[in-house]
Amino acid sequence: QLQVVESGGDLVQPGGSLRLSCAVSGVTLDYYNIGWFRQAPGKEREALACITGGDSTNVADSVKGRFTISRGNAKNKVYLQMNSLKPEDSAVYYCAAISGYVCFMRSDAYPYWGQGTQVTVSS
Repeated sequence: QLQVVESGGDLVQPGGSLRLSCAVSGVTLDYYNIGWFRQAPGKEREALACITGGDSTNVADSVKGRFTISRGNAKNKVYLQMNSLKPEDSAVYYCAAISGYVCFMRSDAYPYWGQGTQVTVSS
């Protein structure tokens, strides 16, 4: 059974960096595409980045240049490196998985979700 678990959320000062991890178990990740999303209180869930099983990536314009998505050497983890963090980046960050060969920047495309990890950017 596919399971998705995020980790790495924390309290960080503005301008700081965090690396979030998404661990996927129960399947061969080579055939799955992973997306990172976030949701702040009172706001809609926002797509941040996605990566295919073939390591093609897509990053939202809103975070391009600050956020990077990558796959770990062990292939069962996907990372979201976040630099130059701002208070408006504070949110619950989610990882999601979908089988196939295309990654989507839409939350409704993903059937498998983790529980989320809290990122708070504050001095």
